[in-house]
Amino acid sequence: MPRTTGHTHVTGDPEELHAAAAVRLGADDQRYTSGRRALVELLADAPHPLTVAEVLERNEGLTQSSVYRNLAVLEATGVVDRVVTEDEFARYELAEDLTGHHHHHLICAGCGGVEDFSVPPELETAMDEVFHKVARRSGFSVGHHRMDIIGWCATCRT
Repeated sequence: MPRTTGHTHVTGDPEELHAAAAVRLGADDQRYTSGRRALVELLADAPHPLTVAEVLERNEGLTQSSVYRNLAVLEATGVVDRVVTEDEFARYELAEDLTGHHHHHLICAGCGGVEDFSVPPELETAMDEVFHKVARRSGFSVGHHRMDIIGWCATCRT
């Protein structure tokens, strides 16, 4: 099911983040359980998208099956985004429209590591214009964009 765009982003206030997550879950008849709240808090504090193994390392009170189930629900309701990499492990981060932090990813084809990066606003505007122009040629309507750059991190390059 496609996610609706146009959600209001949240400031840096953790309670606003939790309120927004609860609203998104409630719109899909899902509850904002303590496990889901713990995942949202953990992802909010993470410096990069996390694998399930990294989530479990950071919060030993969570169980693997619960994390998988809850991440699936949080993704389906637009609270988190899944970042697909070159390895077998998906990574998760809070939805960009919740955080208000638009960014892109450097993805290592060797180890699957993910690093966030941002571009200057004027470059982001120029990229948006190009993406909209390409979309118009096909009668496509752009909601938002993501860009992943795939290559090799410094460790895997050597």
